[in-house]
Amino acid sequence: MKVGARNKIEAEVTQIKKGDVMCAVKVKLLGTDIMMSSVMTTDSLDDMGVKVGDKVHVYAKAVNVLLGKD
Repeated sequence: MKVGARNKIEAEVTQIKKGDVMCAVKVKLLGTDIMMSSVMTTDSLDDMGVKVGDKVHVYAKAVNVLLGKD
């Protein structure tokens, strides 16, 4: 998958708050104590198969924080 964001950071999923339509995914940047959050649809979360403990990539562009999973 190609993305337009240039800031790709490795992270680990620490928490998922799931609602009916949207969810918030909290991640910890690897090698740091820095936490970030991403908001996405629950359909996207389910399609990606993201769960707590997974390693993901954080793609940050302007005010958007997107997650990617290999």
